[in-house]
Amino acid sequence: MTKVTLIPGDGIGPEITEATLKCVEAAGANIQWEKMLAGSTALEKYGTPLPDETVNSFRETRVLLKGPITTSFGTGFRSVTVALRQTFDLYANVRPAKSIEGVESRFKNVNLVIIRENTEGAYAGIEFQKGSPELKELITLLKRTHNITLDENTAISLKKISVHASQRIVKFAFDYAAQNNRKKVTCVHKANIQKFSDGLFLEEARKIAQSYPDIIYDEKVVDNMAMQLVMKPEEYDVIVTPNLYGDILSDLAAGLVGGLGLLAGANIGSEYAMFEPVHGSAPKYTGLNKVNPTAMINAAVMMLKHLKMFHEAELLEKATLKVIREGVQVTYDLYKKPVGSPVGTMAMADEIVRQIELLKNEGE
Repeated sequence: MTKVTLIPGDGIGPEITEATLKCVEAAGANIQWEKMLAGSTALEKYGTPLPDETVNSFRETRVLLKGPITTSFGTGFRSVTVALRQTFDLYANVRPAKSIEGVESRFKNVNLVIIRENTEGAYAGIEFQKGSPELKELITLLKRTHNITLDENTAISLKKISVHASQRIVKFAFDYAAQNNRKKVTCVHKANIQKFSDGLFLEEARKIAQSYPDIIYDEKVVDNMAMQLVMKPEEYDVIVTPNLYGDILSDLAAGLVGGLGLLAGANIGSEYAMFEPVHGSAPKYTGLNKVNPTAMINAAVMMLKHLKMFHEAELLEKATLKVIREGVQVTYDLYKKPVGSPVGTMAMADEIVRQIELLKNEGE
């Protein structure tokens, strides 16, 4: 039996987690779940959004399935997800976006993966608060070294890009492409403006690309990449980016295939891996048994593949896609029939379980 740390999350997290666990169990995955708290629920109980026992569980199991966690804007604690990524050096964020039959979207032929560097860039957490002593020191330094004048009513965030992090994320992207029969890797940057930071990322990408002659290498400035994705997404395959650009482009890609309610992401390091839906905790829907569990289920599919439980992952993925394709026992956002009515979160999970059992019987 494989141990996996489980964080149900905040808001709708516990509901979609319950639905997902029911489906994973039906697929036959032999997993022992270690249920832990993080986010606002942990803050209420422990006084911290990321308790030591949660961190220690993940350190032991090395695999984490996590529901959505509430993060405050502007004030309050920093993102638990970012903290986990940095604590466990989960340097590669993998976000597939693929068209799904039965889901209305503007495009029908999208099949791309965005791989973003997870540990540095604009999310490194190097910030200087307005009026702080540290900011005053930085203002003095910038005046002396760059002749830049700033007043103290300024807040500053620094963007860090290193050779090491750039090399390993680009290598990860090329290895991912090679292992998954992908043909092209596009490096996204803003080196025309940020010549030292993004310039370094681009320089290292070009070096790594030379070791993969069978994979097409391409480059795009981030604003142009955004335009290209909404005009001809079928031309792109694997996209590798620094942190912030990948975060933005991932949501854009989600919009191409039907929205955040369908997509999951993996956060991969050399020793640890975390899997999660990419949408938020949607607190206004808490307890309503209404939301679509597909993103959380897809996170579980990615986790099962990581654990080399390929048969169980295939059963879960096929059953979920069939339920969505039929469009009857689905939640309100997926229901498009002229008659009848959508079902709730758990009823959709029950239908996925039923389809899993049918697939098992077909294989006997």
